[in-house]
Amino acid sequence: MVRKLRFHEQKLLKKVDFINWEVDKNLHEVKVMRKYHIERREDYTKYNKLSRSIRELAQKIHDLDEKDGFRAQSTAQLLEKLYSMGLIPTKQSLGLANNVNASSFCSFLHSPPDIRVGPEIVTDPAFLVTRNMEDFVTWVDSSKIKQHVMNYNEEVGHVPERHPVKYPPCPQQYNPVP
Repeated sequence: MVRKLRFHEQKLLKKVDFINWEVDKNLHEVKVMRKYHIERREDYTKYNKLSRSIRELAQKIHDLDEKDGFRAQSTAQLLEKLYSMGLIPTKQSLGLANNVNASSFCSFLHSPPDIRVGPEIVTDPAFLVTRNMEDFVTWVDSSKIKQHVMNYNEEVGHVPERHPVKYPPCPQQYNPVP
């Protein structure tokens, strides 16, 4: 347990940024962590390692002989896996695997416990939702976000019935004679 800081300690540490150290030169890392609301730096480094290994594997497959049957088979398997995980938009070429980065993994993160995948409530913010599971993602019944959206939709969906405006008849002098 950490004790509460004293006044002079708070005053000294007020302008210190504990996330962005000048020694680390990690400005991009901090931007990505803030953009995708990643709480732990370890998660970001794991995503970086995974994306690096995917790029290295794609490069090794690319370096194989073009006439080799193993290259075609392994390319198809890798592209299918990356596509089903939602890391690449299409299964067209191996070059798409070279564009996988940590942000590709982070775009699927969410804030727990507001989301349910199938019957199970997701409590891990780093839970990866694949393309096969996208259809089963719903809000938890007790979610504040769901309640807010439902209230908004009811207010927007409920349009009061408009009564037609009745204008007085025009005087005879303005009506054209047939």
